[in-house]
Amino acid sequence: MGEKILMKGNEAIGEGAVRAGCQAYFGYPITPQSELLEYMAAKMPQLGRVFLQAESEVAAINMVFGAAAAGVRAMTSSSGPGISLKQEGISFLAGAELPAVIVNVMRAGPGLGGIAPAQGDYFQATKGGGHGDYHPIVLAPSSVQEAMDLTALAFDLADKYRNPTIVLADGLIGQVMEPVELRKFEVSAPPKPWALTGAKGRERNVIRSINLEPEQLEVHIRHLERKYAAIRSNEVRYTQVLLDDAEIVVVAYGIMARVARTAIKWARQEGIVAGLFRPISLYPFPYAPLTELAQRVRVFLVLELSMGQMLEDVQLAVGHGPHVAFVNRLGGVVLSAEEALESLRELATALREITPAVPTQF
Repeated sequence: MGEKILMKGNEAIGEGAVRAGCQAYFGYPITPQSELLEYMAAKMPQLGRVFLQAESEVAAINMVFGAAAAGVRAMTSSSGPGISLKQEGISFLAGAELPAVIVNVMRAGPGLGGIAPAQGDYFQATKGGGHGDYHPIVLAPSSVQEAMDLTALAFDLADKYRNPTIVLADGLIGQVMEPVELRKFEVSAPPKPWALTGAKGRERNVIRSINLEPEQLEVHIRHLERKYAAIRSNEVRYTQVLLDDAEIVVVAYGIMARVARTAIKWARQEGIVAGLFRPISLYPFPYAPLTELAQRVRVFLVLELSMGQMLEDVQLAVGHGPHVAFVNRLGGVVLSAEEALESLRELATALREITPAVPTQF
């Protein structure tokens, strides 16, 4: 077991990146992720690696493009408004098939919104966010330990598939402080013969995202789609808690999964048989296991800090059979375990009385 210390989520993300062999970080401060930039500013120069506070978010993501093209492990981070500015660059990374890690510590939006925790960037992360047909891989930690571990995993997945990978943490995960085991990660960066490392003795490599020949671009996009299909087959991640006998399945990610676990514990003490399904990979989303659960569970309860963005993926997975209820808070207000428990009570009552009368909204 490695050394265990107390860290903030933002710091743990930085340490995970350092331990995964991140060689270049380019960022710009924005709340609630600024401690991550500060951590990298302190750590990277000590290790002889590159830290650069760019003049803007746009500059930072394009510096990531340059570093990734040179074959080094590169990362940037921001929060909602900054990630919006980086979307063009993320699309360029996807089009050029460059591996890089982008961290989004979500705040409440839209617009500049507020700096309190929210989950309103789910669509932006999982559906591409920028222009064109592409998908970043998206990982969502629900603890400070996972913030470190999934950041390290993000570098491996980015290299494995030559694809941008996003660590999507809500602001509470970034700010909360918890014990973290400082694990040693095996850096498994594959050879990168495609990188721009100088062409002496070989044919020159070309890395670009522009292709003005329609037939060639169509071939490239179909190649990308085959890659995304492989990602959907191989990289689905999720956890299940108390689902063997569950009558009500709560679906939640990030900090809301933590809230759900407490509510489920209290509900079971009252005889309400509930369990938790937590997606860890938001792209690829775990459709298949949810579809399987829908064959034996009558009610799902989705908890989110958004207007129901993940809810749409849950509904796609479970189809028209089971009932899907939804509870949320917005604007930086975090749904409490007491509120989640009350929703479980109402669903359990409806199940006991008459199934068709299960409420749809709380």
